[in-house]
Amino acid sequence: MSDALPRTARSFAPPVMEARRWIAGLTFPEDRPLLNVSQAAPVDPPPEPLRQEMARLVTEVPEAHLYGPVLGLPDLREEVAAQWSRDYAGEIAPAQVAITAGCNEAFAAAMSALADQGDEILLPVPYYFNHAMWLRMEGVPLVPLPAREGLLPDPEEAARLITDRTRAIVLVTPNNPGGVEYPAELVRAFYDLARERGIALVLDETYRDFDSRSSAAHQLFAEPDWDRTLVHLYSFSKTYRLTGHRVGAMIASPHRLAEAEKFLDTVTICPPQLGQFAALWGLRNLAQWRAGERDEILDRRAALEEAVAGLEGWELLGSGAYFAYFRHPFALPSNEAAEMLVKEAGVLMLPGTMFRPADDPEGAREMRVAFANVDREGISELARRLSGVTLG
Repeated sequence: MSDALPRTARSFAPPVMEARRWIAGLTFPEDRPLLNVSQAAPVDPPPEPLRQEMARLVTEVPEAHLYGPVLGLPDLREEVAAQWSRDYAGEIAPAQVAITAGCNEAFAAAMSALADQGDEILLPVPYYFNHAMWLRMEGVPLVPLPAREGLLPDPEEAARLITDRTRAIVLVTPNNPGGVEYPAELVRAFYDLARERGIALVLDETYRDFDSRSSAAHQLFAEPDWDRTLVHLYSFSKTYRLTGHRVGAMIASPHRLAEAEKFLDTVTICPPQLGQFAALWGLRNLAQWRAGERDEILDRRAALEEAVAGLEGWELLGSGAYFAYFRHPFALPSNEAAEMLVKEAGVLMLPGTMFRPADDPEGAREMRVAFANVDREGISELARRLSGVTLG
């Protein structure tokens, strides 16, 4: 018998599931309920008009229950192409759009289409842990690209890390876990580097609808040959609260989508139909509601920055979209401190060790707060609780 381990053994346990184990069996007093700032997924259902439309779809549209095209509903692909072309002042064709079962699947499909075992992917750290998990399971080494001042990666440093095995650079903006919005000129510098070296730039813009800038986050789609380099990823889950319906998108060249289609066909066959119809209706009908959601998230970001400004020992490294990233004041490493905060303060947040390689010492000093599900009062309460805790 072989002693080889399965692919999944290369990776670590899902961090959010690990954090949930910290609260298993615990009870919290009514006057101090658990403040859960561990996960970014919306906790509310879709808005009422969208739920009504989904109910109609369930009862009146037989196609909502059947297999559909592997790369998604044609009408949804066309709508994404049209709206993204408008938003980015670029040119995107429906044939350059694929719909996926969430953005995580879009990332997995993109990596499968771009890289083989032993190839390398540059990934800024701190990273979104599911990206790291997938690469490890696939046997594709991730090359850490440190996020420096302002939690921004450096294109010149990236250039020194590229080898003949490098297949892509991955950027997430607004960032998870750091929250920071990458400046357009920085994104452009990475695009130019990737194009020059003949590799892909994978740009995960899951949180694009909560970017604080009034103008487009970049101008890459205006390039006449953008699809030779750029792979764009997106999620409808956060914007329309469709997390349980799993709808995401991948925008790339038709050739790359043809390769991704092989992966998608063997994993999900097609994206969930009901979620796709819901996303299409949302794109066409919920622009004003979506703008209100963005305003609320930006207000909560401002509230958090105000609340922690005087929080002794907590250094805010970055914030934006759903997240704030901190250097904490505790003598304990973050993985121990985060678990203790549940009992000492009734606060559940994720330690920086979940967002960095195991041998990176910076993770022990960092914490991520997902504030999107906490209102202004809750954010003030979070600051009060943290100010009264001493660990280690």
